[in-house]
Amino acid sequence: MKELNVLNETVVATDLEPLATQDMSKPVVLIGFQRQGNLGIGYLAATLIRRGHSVRILDFEESPETILKVIQEDSPIIVGFSLIFQFYLPRFRALMQYLRDNGISSHFTIGGHFPSLSHERTLELIPEVDSVVRFEGELTLLELVEALIHEREWRTIHGIAYRQGRSVVGNPLRRLVEDLDTLPFPLRQFEPTTVMGQRTMPILASRGCSRTCSFCSIHMFYRAAPGRVVRIRKVTEVVREMKELHDEYGITIFLFQDDDFPLYGPSWRRWALSLVEELQRQQLIGKIIWKISCRADVVEPDLFATLRDAGLYLVYMGLESGTEDGLDVLNKEITVEQNLRAIEILKTLGLMWEFGFMLFDPSSTFESIAENVRFLRQIAEDGDVAAVFCKMLPYDGTPIKETLMAQGRFNGDVCNPDYDFIDQRIAVCYETIGKTVGEWVRGADCMASLINHAWHEVFVMERLFQSHDAIDSYKASLTTLTKFSNNILFTAVEEICTSIQRNAGTYSAYEELGPIREQIVSNLIQRRNQFVADNQSWLLKGVSKHILVGA
Repeated sequence: MKELNVLNETVVATDLEPLATQDMSKPVVLIGFQRQGNLGIGYLAATLIRRGHSVRILDFEESPETILKVIQEDSPIIVGFSLIFQFYLPRFRALMQYLRDNGISSHFTIGGHFPSLSHERTLELIPEVDSVVRFEGELTLLELVEALIHEREWRTIHGIAYRQGRSVVGNPLRRLVEDLDTLPFPLRQFEPTTVMGQRTMPILASRGCSRTCSFCSIHMFYRAAPGRVVRIRKVTEVVREMKELHDEYGITIFLFQDDDFPLYGPSWRRWALSLVEELQRQQLIGKIIWKISCRADVVEPDLFATLRDAGLYLVYMGLESGTEDGLDVLNKEITVEQNLRAIEILKTLGLMWEFGFMLFDPSSTFESIAENVRFLRQIAEDGDVAAVFCKMLPYDGTPIKETLMAQGRFNGDVCNPDYDFIDQRIAVCYETIGKTVGEWVRGADCMASLINHAWHEVFVMERLFQSHDAIDSYKASLTTLTKFSNNILFTAVEEICTSIQRNAGTYSAYEELGPIREQIVSNLIQRRNQFVADNQSWLLKGVSKHILVGA
């Protein structure tokens, strides 16, 4: 199998051109989560490599001892850390402290949403770090690396923050990358995940988000730095990257990681239709399928039918609430009816869909929770998706955190931000639900993840394999199981809330749900494995259909 490497060999006339005088003996090490592919680090690495630098990417989930050994062997000029979630601050700090304690003196820099929006707090919490690369980091990190290599003053570089005595200096911000196509394709050194033998790969068509949800730091990240908030790549470049990944590395499933896939408004719809035309021109339709994330208010029957016919198979939507008040608090600028309409369209078109949902938010009442559960029952009653939900958390840089602080309701700490509910019984409700059905909705191995992965396999088979009668019976059994699991989840939430609202004591039957969950998981695995065993010949034909020369 080929190693995924820098795939873009096009020479672009920018200040990223290779320099013949680069000192290749001073490499760069970048550390971040790689489980599902980290395109952010990939773009940073590819930018440095095109300039002539040597780069090593390490998975943050490797042991500290392994990371230390590699850094000792490489003696990098700089070690860059990619922090995605502020929840992981203590772990990042512990790793840096371990490296420093073991003699690593390289320049430590860190980037990501939290360090960019809260650079002073980052430098306070992680004394081992030397600098923060704020917001989009390709050019800033490149300039920092070259300043360190050539022993030039680095503290004047735009887009960084650092300590000066007891103070923190935040330099003028660098503009967001105006033309994303001046960047090389990202370096991909991670192993592609597979679904029914089909290799998946993340990809980006755009950066930024034009929406203004109160709970989200993404739009704040792109609005804080100067430049256009949303930038979209040329259709030809997106498809060229897809074609290279397909032809050379056997990728058949593309997962667009755009925060909001370009579909909003006439010009973005034209872009999406142009994408379809280019996929047709490059003869990729029928060979690949792809997933997007979007809002419900862009889902239209004709447009999504066209996208489906060009390979779209999975749509993720952040529904977040089934009440008008909840949507207003979250500043979703959308209605419950729009959410319901979008779901109905996707179901009618035969597209797989998944969703995000915040059952608990700062405005939650017993009435709103009940209304939200009714909404969840309505959208998941036919058993084509496993229901999920969570609690909204007030992350740094979000408008809702500022609102909660002004109201005196914000609590917790930087790693675990939280808030007080208006009715403190709701907190008891949330805690009890977490104990009762947390394994249904939380974590990579939760019930919803397992069931939705099974559905994912079904849709991949339907779109990339030849038709087979056995799929229908398997889908029927999966539908029955999904309905049953969802009903257990919804009933438990309803009974807990009713019990606490009536002051009847906390719901104590959650011990009974453990065996039920285990039985559902056992049935799911048994039915799935039986389907695979009974249809091996057909499945192998489907896999071999997409094995390409060079893959």
